[in-house]
Amino acid sequence: MIEIKNLYFKYPGAEKYALDDINLDIETGKYIAILGHNGSGKSTFSKLLSAIYKASSGKIIVDGVEINPENISEIRRMIGIVFQNPDNQFIGSTVEDDIAFGLENKKLDYQTMRKIVVKYATAVGMENYLEREPQNLSGGQKQRVAIASTLALDPQVIIFDEITSMLDPRGRVDIYKIIHNLHKSTNKTLISITHDMDEALLADILIVFSGGKVIAKGSPIEILNNKEIIEIAKIDSPFIYKLSEKIKGVKPTYDEDTLIEELCKLK
Repeated sequence: MIEIKNLYFKYPGAEKYALDDINLDIETGKYIAILGHNGSGKSTFSKLLSAIYKASSGKIIVDGVEINPENISEIRRMIGIVFQNPDNQFIGSTVEDDIAFGLENKKLDYQTMRKIVVKYATAVGMENYLEREPQNLSGGQKQRVAIASTLALDPQVIIFDEITSMLDPRGRVDIYKIIHNLHKSTNKTLISITHDMDEALLADILIVFSGGKVIAKGSPIEILNNKEIIEIAKIDSPFIYKLSEKIKGVKPTYDEDTLIEELCKLK
């Protein structure tokens, strides 16, 4: 469980708070998508949650441990983050070295590290690229390696900070599948900061930011059916909804199965 209580954050020299009295509970094992327009506060929130930034005031408590300077090492073992630009995370000269880098700090023997590296390289479909240099990979492949490097450290919470924004459509779909499979196969809490509404539909819960505040929290269908929230947060509609809107005789829907049923009725 992640508890956020009366959280405020202001950038140095700024007049307004970037985050203004945030109060949230995030259940363990949930897949959360955090939405909002540019400047809404969602990326700032991810930096506080991962202990990159320090709150101006308020509390963030992760599984009973409050984020503060005294326990920062413990928090960083509990929370992993995958950044928008995977090049910012590469350290090793090969894919294998990069995935293994964090494990070396745990003083594991080579055979144990090798098993972990292969396990998570396989989980993201990069087991055949272990000897490749990261800079020679495609954008999507780089993001997969970044995810594997984070998974290898076995954090309970993983934050994905707009990790598909620099990828082509095929690359985005591949990453969605990895996150979806991770959600199904583990009890990790997954938090995705995203602009992509097709990804948001896969989440258990959507949290919507606007003007540094949380303006909505609920299931994808609850949030996306609320036109007021959509307009305030400037959220784009998912492809499935746009498609259903254009088909005569079909009610607009966010659900693929519902659209298929409606199309069958047209025959």
